[in-house]
Amino acid sequence: MSAPVTAAGAASSAFSRRRFLGTASAAGLAAAGLSACSDSGSATTDSEGRTVVEWWNIQTTEPSKSVWPDRVKAFEAKNPDVRIKLVTLENDAYKSKMTALTSSGKLPDIYHTWGGGVLEQQIDAGLVEDLSSSVKTLNGTLVPVSVKAYQFDGKTYAVPFDIGAVGFWYNKALFADAGIDAPPATWDDYLDAVKKLKSAGTTPIALAGKEKWPGMYYWAYLAMRIAGVDGMQKAADAKDFTGDAFVKAGERLKELVELEPFQKGFLGAAYSTPNGEAAVMGNGKAAMELMGQWAPVVQADSGKGIGEDLGFFSFPTVAGGKGALTDVFGGGGGYAVRKGAPQAAVDFLKFFMTAESDRILVAEAAMMPVVKDATDALTDPNLKDVSEALGKATGFQLYLDQAYPPAVGQEVNDSVAGLIAGAKSPEQVARSVTQVAKSQ
Repeated sequence: MSAPVTAAGAASSAFSRRRFLGTASAAGLAAAGLSACSDSGSATTDSEGRTVVEWWNIQTTEPSKSVWPDRVKAFEAKNPDVRIKLVTLENDAYKSKMTALTSSGKLPDIYHTWGGGVLEQQIDAGLVEDLSSSVKTLNGTLVPVSVKAYQFDGKTYAVPFDIGAVGFWYNKALFADAGIDAPPATWDDYLDAVKKLKSAGTTPIALAGKEKWPGMYYWAYLAMRIAGVDGMQKAADAKDFTGDAFVKAGERLKELVELEPFQKGFLGAAYSTPNGEAAVMGNGKAAMELMGQWAPVVQADSGKGIGEDLGFFSFPTVAGGKGALTDVFGGGGGYAVRKGAPQAAVDFLKFFMTAESDRILVAEAAMMPVVKDATDALTDPNLKDVSEALGKATGFQLYLDQAYPPAVGQEVNDSVAGLIAGAKSPEQVARSVTQVAKSQ
């Protein structure tokens, strides 16, 4: 992801992320594997003569899993000469597939993006449609921060459908049982809370170690809290993450890992599978998870959900750090259009982002509003907490695995995963990320 969006992927569907996340079905992967994305400048028609628009998304969990097809049906009812072909993939499978398609120069007509460096790379390759003029009617109707990750050199290359922030989701009942009266606001207090939870016989943190990106959130936030948002940008510009702030971020994360705070078998745990991070949290088997605004939905979908016991708090500050408690890490989800896609692709996105449609996404799919006139549809208290955090944000950093070029983002994920597994030192993480960054 290039410049931090000074507001929150993801970074989401990750931010983006996602959100937005789930488990790929065999049928979904098969559809993706067999699908032949259109060549640039071409359009396809079906046996009925309808223009076919292929739309790749990552909405694999309910309720959005059902809302997305409903939005397709609503559009097709008004546009009988168009067929929207919906292709749904799990988050990691989607990223792998898109990396291959980007290399081949063939992208879906409409596809999910978290913006930042990954989108910029596709733009530089001439694969993305400039939407500045075609979505001009949306100008002024969208929440300003929601579009930042998709704008480069004054041009807009994607339309947002979600925006959010990563923070700690916690089980109020388990906190109370451990004698923790209030969410910790400093890193030292956070470590103390972890110790109290362990002493009470509670697993402090649920983590999907297998998927790597959830662990990246810890290092990224610690780096933000120590270096500050400006420091993050300077490191990205210099392609140098060997500075003291980034080494210290690894040291603080190592302190946490040494407390053994994660659930048994976390290194092999996925995010949204029945025994994954979201299920562990959603079934009340862990006290916390660091995740985006989609967390409550996935917890309820993968597990049972913990209802009113669920709370949200911002990532703690680090003593001596330049970052503020109100600096936010996160992102959103958006949709870009391939260069040369049929006009129907743009028409669908404009339909998808009307206030009427966004209210449906907010009310029925648990999305954060990106259309100003749809904010009144936000009633979920947990999402209101996230919205409040975004409203108070003094700085914003886009998900690192989207803010930076793909190879750099992958190295951040891999290196941090190595640190959490005990295979890499804080210094090695900083050097590895820098080495890859300088090679780009």
